Amino acid sequence: MSFDPNGIGLDNGHFIGLPYTEEEAKIVMVSVPWDVTVSYADGTSSGPDNILQASLQLDLFDPEVENAWKLGIFFRPADERQKTLNATLRTEAKKYIAFLEQGGQISDNRAMAERLANINQHHKELNHEVYLATKVLLEKGKIPAVVGGEHSVPLGLLQAISEKHTEFGVLQIDAHMDLRDSFEGFTYSHASIFNNAVKLGYVKNLVQVGIRDFCEQEVAFAKEHKVQVFYDYQIQQNKYRNRNWHEQCEQILETLPQKVYISFDIDGLDPQLCPNTGTPVAGGLDFNEVLYLIKRLVESGRQIIGFDLCEVGGLGNEWDGNVGARVLYKLCNWTGKSNGMI
Repeated sequence: MSFDPNGIGLDNGHFIGLPYTEEEAKIVMVSVPWDVTVSYADGTSSGPDNILQASLQLDLFDPEVENAWKLGIFFRPADERQKTLNATLRTEAKKYIAFLEQGGQISDNRAMAERLANINQHHKELNHEVYLATKVLLEKGKIPAVVGGEHSVPLGLLQAISEKHTEFGVLQIDAHMDLRDSFEGFTYSHASIFNNAVKLGYVKNLVQVGIRDFCEQEVAFAKEHKVQVFYDYQIQQNKYRNRNWHEQCEQILETLPQKVYISFDIDGLDPQLCPNTGTPVAGGLDFNEVLYLIKRLVESGRQIIGFDLCEVGGLGNEWDGNVGARVLYKLCNWTGKSNGMI
């Protein structure tokens, strides 16, 4: 293969200009351009495109993962049909959300009830599409990943992963618990993904890190289902009491089994790193803190069996795409290393 990892980033439509086709790749990332149910700011549907565009600015050398670029990474472009459907349904969802925020009741408005039902049905179909796409990748022996879009979109991947791996844990980096029950009436809301994943049996061991925006219902759900939550305020207070990040990482890892799926909502980071994410929250983790946690996970002998990265700001927000691309490359590299692929 004639490829210069020190050369200029090739604008070949591939992540960081890498030379691999999907067939050659060991890790395949599936773009899901969807932000229909986001409850604050939309635009993350073009997050995958933004990441792909910004990735050309990255250097391929990774000082912690030797020959990382040789792993074989492929970023499947966003589906144009899904983009069109998302745009249509997002317009409908915004009207519906405004109706709720003005005190409207679904029981009194048949048109709004039908609008909600239509969105829920299309979202169910999207989940099935993601499930089928990632199931095929698993059957081919590849490690699948999902790049969103809102944080609802990896549900189909979690279903596929759960069918292949009977015992695994989920490490969720996030500002939010995402444990709400059908938030705003959306069955598959971005705020409900792990409520759905737990209740559907896709996830049995859930560990959340960086959480700082949540409701009483979610706290009760976490307690009932034995979700391990490492709240952001606790992490920061531990630092004030001279409990360093390494020690806290070791405590987090103790709650995880040998096989781990990583669900990374970019808003788990300090919003200075992701200002145009859908629902930014003050506080959060530093870029290198998260990478150190993932590094320690792999050094502990655990295996990353899949991952997602969601809620990165869309096109026009170059900084968000830049940070998202760097997070994504490190996720790929540590995943490959944990599986002995490089």
